[in-house]
Amino acid sequence: MAKAFPDARQERRADRVRAQILETASALFYRNGVRAVGMEQIVAESGIAKTTIYRHFETKDALIEAFLQKEDAEFWGQWDAVVGDASGLEALDRLSLWIGDRVRRDGYRGCPQLNLAAEYADENHPARIVARAHKAEMFRRLSLLFAGTEEADAEERAMRIALFFDGVFMSGGRLNDRDAPELVRRAVHRLAAP
Repeated sequence: MAKAFPDARQERRADRVRAQILETASALFYRNGVRAVGMEQIVAESGIAKTTIYRHFETKDALIEAFLQKEDAEFWGQWDAVVGDASGLEALDRLSLWIGDRVRRDGYRGCPQLNLAAEYADENHPARIVARAHKAEMFRRLSLLFAGTEEADAEERAMRIALFFDGVFMSGGRLNDRDAPELVRRAVHRLAAP
């Protein structure tokens, strides 16, 4: 008699294999760019057969989308932890200090969503779709920090800061020899002013 449910060990193993594929591809994509990474390189680095990779991710685009969604979830999880129960200028201060530290990390190559979106001209490519959603979410979250102010003013301030944060994320190491957290914090104070 056939089992009605998959073996739990098989499911756990499949989850571990999928996670290993995604972890390997994510590191390669971020370090080298998506177009520079072929499936053969992912096979070589992960030690997982190409057929197994395609069983978990039907196409390279599906793997790219999973990478960006993983990055997105990690980013917003960190954002939430940094902001905590703070609001307004206190929340912006916390975010500024976090972002200032983030861009000085070893191996930091910029915002993954912006990096990958720049590699694809097709507005309907998964990389572009996830990047747009990520940036819309940032704008939404920043707008909430100005709750209680006039709506048009709140949106303008949120947009100024969102654009500035994008620039900081893509600063290409120019902030490494500076007190980036404090520089970002002071700039955000100016941008948050009515």
